[in-house]
Amino acid sequence: MKKISLLFIAFFLFFVSCKDAFIDLAPQSNLNANTFYKTQQDMNQATLSAYGNLRSLYNSTYVRLGEIRSDNTTYSWLSGNPANEKGIDEFSSPLLPENNFVTDLWDDSYKTILRCNIVIGRSDGATFSNEKLRSQYKAEAHFIRALVYFWLNRAFGGYTLDNKLLGVIKADKELTQTEAYALGRAPLQEIYDLLVEDLKYAEANLPESYGGIDKGRVTKAGATALLGKVYMTMAGYPLNKGNEYYNLASEKLLSVINNSMYSLVPSYKNLFDVSKKNSTESLFEVQYMKGAPNGATGSPWNNSFAPRFSDKEVVLIGDKGGENSPTQYMSAAYEIGDPRKFVSMRDGWINAKTGAFQTEKYVRKYYDISTSGSDNGNNWIELRLADVYLLYSEALVRAGGNKGTALIYLNKIRERAKNTPGDPNVQPAPNLLRNYLLSDFNSDQALLLAIENERRVELAFENHRWFDLVRTGRAKEVMLAEQKFDGYNDFTWSDNALAYPIPMTVMQSNPQKIIQNKGYTQM
Repeated sequence: MKKISLLFIAFFLFFVSCKDAFIDLAPQSNLNANTFYKTQQDMNQATLSAYGNLRSLYNSTYVRLGEIRSDNTTYSWLSGNPANEKGIDEFSSPLLPENNFVTDLWDDSYKTILRCNIVIGRSDGATFSNEKLRSQYKAEAHFIRALVYFWLNRAFGGYTLDNKLLGVIKADKELTQTEAYALGRAPLQEIYDLLVEDLKYAEANLPESYGGIDKGRVTKAGATALLGKVYMTMAGYPLNKGNEYYNLASEKLLSVINNSMYSLVPSYKNLFDVSKKNSTESLFEVQYMKGAPNGATGSPWNNSFAPRFSDKEVVLIGDKGGENSPTQYMSAAYEIGDPRKFVSMRDGWINAKTGAFQTEKYVRKYYDISTSGSDNGNNWIELRLADVYLLYSEALVRAGGNKGTALIYLNKIRERAKNTPGDPNVQPAPNLLRNYLLSDFNSDQALLLAIENERRVELAFENHRWFDLVRTGRAKEVMLAEQKFDGYNDFTWSDNALAYPIPMTVMQSNPQKIIQNKGYTQM
């Protein structure tokens, strides 16, 4: 029996326990949709279920979409191993529709969207003792749905075989199986309109902050920041809405910057300290907690990002995935003495048996020193203030705004980097970063490239790079340069790589309704 897309099933749902804390997100039981969703507590559990399902996307799928697809990372390999002596063509050129991670993206995304739709659609019929919570839970669901649709649009949105600019399937309410099968891909603009409205609702109805066990739920500023980022994306490729949307983005991003509740943490290193989660810089984090039964709420990156050919030199327990290994091109992107490199990655490891330095790069940013294995406590930071600063700088330059102001926020990121401890084995102390001056740039494009590179090193391995390259129209130039840098001079670029293929399982489910992206085969 062939696999049917999760868009077409919506009758039962796993729920979460909320007895201890917001982060207690382990599935509790399989509850019947007709007997649940009756009370305020029911709807809180349904909301937390939508949050919890985000982990299925952030554990690995988004890493492959946002980082490994780009020039930042690949899969780890060692010189002399023929199985790994190859370029990353499989990630920088069109993929096959049967690739499992595009299928995982689609299925897990719609599973999350369906959970959001239940909260949005059924909250008004439930009994609440606190009416503010009714609006809050719906607003949280609107935010999560918008976030997931934003990822879907950026991954699958593009020109189809019949040259239409389409997004994904629009499921903005609970659907019967018959209703689901009647749906095709909606215009890309229509899906963006949906998620913009979702974020406006979230912005209007979310609280400014939470206390106690609810810390980690999305706030008003989180919704505002994501809306600013959405506007930045709509301004660029493929919608190309230009200055109007760069200005809309600036307005939203500046309102977050001016919110006194948020500030850059003093040291870049502190951002990723597992004991300092949900900091004043964080606007939204996907919550993880180690120690749940079967590691259900733990994060896996300690091991999945560890060098594949290491033994116990990096992590003591469990398999090493070798996933998301920094490229040499990424390593070279850091300025000499930039301490963010030491926080974020390593250029290799020392073989305990031979004493030899192995040039197998790995991401260090998500290392949890308090544990080992695939059950760790690191959160995934999806939105943070540094991202907002750099997007604001970029929006000002692109829309012809004040470049002096743009430079201020660019330099704030660099100043914070200088306050971060670097590699203790490097002498002299790594304090070589300097602030930029306007005189350093002879054109707007030169300034934009500086902002682009600052985003690259500041937000390295946080799943932003590929979509930055796509929206700015820089993907072709950068990926060709990266392949040449790595010695693959015969690499051929195709613009079809800008969008992922609609998964084969989805095409098989409804080939008459679902049109495939350009460069791939219609079922």
